[in-house]
Amino acid sequence: MTETPKLPAAEQAYLSIRRAILTGELEEGERLTEQRLAADLGLSRTPVREAISRLILEGFVEKQQGYTTRVAQFPQDEIEQVFDIRCRLEGYAARRAATFATIDQISALRDTCTEMAAALPPKSPMDYEIIARANERFHRTVAEAARAPRLQALLSLAVDVGLVARTYEVYSADDLKRSLRHHIELTDAIAARSETWAEHVMSAHIMSAKTAARGRG
Repeated sequence: MTETPKLPAAEQAYLSIRRAILTGELEEGERLTEQRLAADLGLSRTPVREAISRLILEGFVEKQQGYTTRVAQFPQDEIEQVFDIRCRLEGYAARRAATFATIDQISALRDTCTEMAAALPPKSPMDYEIIARANERFHRTVAEAARAPRLQALLSLAVDVGLVARTYEVYSADDLKRSLRHHIELTDAIAARSETWAEHVMSAHIMSAKTAARGRG
């Protein structure tokens, strides 16, 4: 793994370990040890420990018995469930966002689309990182625009950031272009205040992602 320069040590560790997981350098189920990771990154164990704690919260890493941590594993049936739940919850969120999104939120959605477009087609792991992070912001903004705290709480449990981010690693160029088109159309639907249009586009978008996620196996 390559150390990310000019950032706080914990952020360097987080980004480097996250990237290693996304690229498959650290494989599903692989045990993570603070001592080894710290040596690989040229950092002390404290920032590595902080990074691992953050990655556990985001679903990239699993905490097991004692102090053992491993790269998270995603059984195929669990992947199917996650995307089916997301389809229902995020479809409803998109429907509400079409009514309640502010001008600033719609502008933020367009900005993420522009950011994703600039990284297409991806030429490096960093491009995939940019796309995945822009995608996270896009979906988070839609959820916030729905103005439904209970819905946001449910989404925080259902949307596994680690799984979603890793899905982008198996996307083909056509998959990524389709995903961007969905984001653009969804933004247009929300801007047009069309609840049904927004819900249908979001549902199609999530089901497309579910199909791509099957390619992980």
